Amino acid sequence: MRVLGIDPGLRLTGYGCVEPLRTKGTTPSGARIVEAGVFKLDARTSLSDRLAELHTDLSELLGRVKPDLVGVEQLYAHYAHPATAIVMGHARGVILLAIRRANVPLVELRPNEVKKASTGYGHAAKDQMQRAMQFEFGLKEMPKPPDVADALAIALTAMRREAGVARLLRGK
Repeated sequence: MRVLGIDPGLRLTGYGCVEPLRTKGTTPSGARIVEAGVFKLDARTSLSDRLAELHTDLSELLGRVKPDLVGVEQLYAHYAHPATAIVMGHARGVILLAIRRANVPLVELRPNEVKKASTGYGHAAKDQMQRAMQFEFGLKEMPKPPDVADALAIALTAMRREAGVARLLRGK
């Protein structure tokens, strides 16, 4: 099963595609990175131009990595910055549309659920997430920028959740 994780953003959108390893025990996560990176959107352009660019980039990525499942971080709203959540909702909408048009199953994950699954602490800092993903995938360096680590963590959490559901359905 190939899983794509998306960390939505209007300047940087992180993505990470992972799949289980055939040989267990090679990495702590039991998975390997297929591809990871960020879509860098030009903050000097209009919101509509950035959203169009994000849709094009994500649609191309979905066609290239052909995931069986996509995990996307749910919208998080901080009481001190409500406008940020509104603007981020635009990016998530475009992301969800691209996933739907690609006809790929979707799982939405809360940020604190991903952080807790990755570090054991639901309010982990960016560098903690980067170190956790460095460890999970046996990387020589931390994934950079932090959006890549977040996307990998989203993918890994979605993959593990899906595997757990499959085990339950099989009765094991």
